[in-house]
Amino acid sequence: MATIGSFKKDENGFTGVINTLTLTSKVRFIRSDSESDKGPSHRLFAGKTEIGAAWAKTSKEGKPYLSAKLDDPSFSAAIYATLIEDTDTSGNYALIWSRRTAE
Repeated sequence: MATIGSFKKDENGFTGVINTLTLTSKVRFIRSDSESDKGPSHRLFAGKTEIGAAWAKTSKEGKPYLSAKLDDPSFSAAIYATLIEDTDTSGNYALIWSRRTAE
């Protein structure tokens, strides 16, 4: 697992930066108005470009998190990541990437 982003919660979702070996971008997780219970709870944007979606989940321990799928033409494949609250710093969230398939 690797932390590829740091975020803060705001009135519309989360705002932060994704930082990898090949990408540094300001990203926003914006709450979605999806009426489908299977639709994403958030849409991800880099500037005005939508780069992914996230679904609200709850861990086995009862902690909420977002399961995200990000994609960009520069990626060889979609990236799956988890946005979780930082246990060391209240109000900060980490975007954790791992090489896995969608949930």
